[in-house]
Order: sequence, then C-alpha cells, then structure tokens
Amino acid sequence: MNLVIMGVCGSGKSTIGKLLADELGARFIEGDSFHSPESVKRMSTGIPLTDADRQPWLERLRDELSATSAQGTRAVLSCSALKKSYRQTLASSGPLTFVYLQADRAEIERRMSLRQDHFMVATLVASQFETLQEPGADETCIRVSVLQSVPQIVQEILEKLPE
Repeated sequence: MNLVIMGVCGSGKSTIGKLLADELGARFIEGDSFHSPESVKRMSTGIPLTDADRQPWLERLRDELSATSAQGTRAVLSCSALKKSYRQTLASSGPLTFVYLQADRAEIERRMSLRQDHFMVATLVASQFETLQEPGADETCIRVSVLQSVPQIVQEILEKLPE
C-alpha cells in the first residue's frame, strides 16, 4: 500500500516522507516537483492555486503512484491533499493510506517565517487553512501531531501503519 503524507505548507511533508520512504524501502515522490511552472510562479508570488490549477497536478501524481504500483514498488508521496476531492483523485491510483500531519496555524506561520529557498510563500498559509478539509472517518488516515520531534513523528507513523 502506498502512503501520502499530507498537510498544509510547512507541516513537514517532505522531511517526514523521505524518512518514511527510507525506513520502508519505498520510493519517495516529492509532490512539489510535479507542479507546472505556471503554478510554481503563482505560488511564489503569493497567488493561491485554484481547484482547476491543482487538478492536472493531482492527476500527474495519481499516474505516478499508479506507475509505481504497476512496477511492484511501494511509494511514499508528499502532497498537501487538502481537500477530500483531491484525496479521491489520488486514491483512484489504488490502495492508499493518508498520513495527516496536523498543526495549528500559529505553528505553521512560525515555521514558514523560518523557511528559505522554497517557492511557497508565507502569505499563502491562510489560504491553505481555508482550503483544508481534514480527513473524515470514511478515509483511511493516520493523524500525527507535528508538535514532536521528527524521529518521534516517523516512529508514531510506523507504529500506526496498517499491516
């Protein structure tokens, strides 16, 4: 089963995803690298993406997950997956477990103020929280607070993974 590490910007998706992929012997897929140049430009200038902007990106990620599964390889994808409809697009690739890195807005604003060398600007934090639809009971999801060390987060996820 593939994993999608989800959450708002600055929650640690890439860091956690890379470490989990290493632990699981899985392929790590950096969702940000699948954004179109136009979307990266929009975000870097503080313009939130629309659902229409995100759909081709989500489809590329879905296809990448499908291709990885077809090769018999396990994948860990970092992807915000903020809305249920986005998660449904990704889930059409096959069995997935979502790992939701939970954080409050104050913590994310603090982290984003320290972040350098990334196209996502801190002014987009508000739009991320406005877009976020937390996973419901009908979705296969592991919830983990980011208010602990990275090794603790990884360990908690590994302990909660379905067999």
